[in-house]
Amino acid sequence: MQKFLDKWMKKKTTMLVAAFFAASTLTFSGCSASTATNPTSTSAAAAQQEAAEQSLSDARNTPVVRAAKAVGPSVVGITNKAVARDWFNNPVETEGVGSGVIFRSDGYIVTNNHVVANAKELIVSLADGRTLKGKLIGTDEVTDLAVVKVDAKDLPAATFGDSDKIVVGEPAIAIGNPMGLEFKGSVTAGVISALNRTLDISDNRLKLLQTDAAINPGNSGGALVNADGEVIGINSAKLAANGVEGMGFSIPINTVKTVVDQLMNNGYVARPYLGVTVFDPQTAARYGYELNIDKGVYVFQLILNGPAGRAGMQRGDIILKLDGEETNSVRDLRAKIAEHKVGETVKVEFDRNGKKQTVDVTLDEMPQQDTK
Repeated sequence: MQKFLDKWMKKKTTMLVAAFFAASTLTFSGCSASTATNPTSTSAAAAQQEAAEQSLSDARNTPVVRAAKAVGPSVVGITNKAVARDWFNNPVETEGVGSGVIFRSDGYIVTNNHVVANAKELIVSLADGRTLKGKLIGTDEVTDLAVVKVDAKDLPAATFGDSDKIVVGEPAIAIGNPMGLEFKGSVTAGVISALNRTLDISDNRLKLLQTDAAINPGNSGGALVNADGEVIGINSAKLAANGVEGMGFSIPINTVKTVVDQLMNNGYVARPYLGVTVFDPQTAARYGYELNIDKGVYVFQLILNGPAGRAGMQRGDIILKLDGEETNSVRDLRAKIAEHKVGETVKVEFDRNGKKQTVDVTLDEMPQQDTK
């Protein structure tokens, strides 16, 4: 029994637990187990690479080569030293490695929220072999993004592109640290497989880019790059199921820009909300309730001085539509609210005791402790 526990604890302390969704078919692609790097070997490899590039023929100097040269130095490794709980609720130190992308030369890095989650300490490994302590600036669980800062200047910053101009079939290059720092700066190439793929993750609906460029544990937070050497996405997730290959997902860079700006300015992302807690039949069942409604979502709780409360809505109302579009699930309602900004007004149609009513609701900023 003791040998079993020792073996289990050793495994537990060498890697962070991966997050699985959709019956374990969707998994975030990091963090992976941490592996130490040698700055001397890194410098030697860089010198060898530079020498090879100087003698490169035009035929071999492909867009993938040029993109890797342009963005590779901006991709970093992020080691998350965290504290988790074992089966006996004892604190256990864990360590895992993900990726990040330098977007400002004064040390600002974008990565995934799940790469830095519960971090006790963050260590950033630069492409030139240096390691620096990272400071967490802000995180956003909804989009799985975070910003980390290191105390350094004149760092190689990546150029962000425009993800609204991406077309299906164009080249896509993933750069990151699959399986840890031992394989840091790995480059895989493929194409953009699809745009605006909608995935439901933890009751949140995300629109992502789909690519067949290989994305593995440790690639989380790394760069998805186009043939012009511009970052068009931050790699976040892959579909993991028997017989499924080549289905990776990346957060569009235009979404990243918006979230990063708010994290830099506020430390969080300001989102609109209705001020209600709602159930659909599926979510109600999770909490032991039986909800017999055919359409809409049931208002289970309501903040009296919140947006919906001020508009005259009550607990027990059934929200049927938002701006004329049906809301038949919690995800539907959240997605439609997310399309608006704080301060905007929406039309809410609801049922109260068999009678339909419509009110105008002005959306407030969601308090940080709330999730709806």
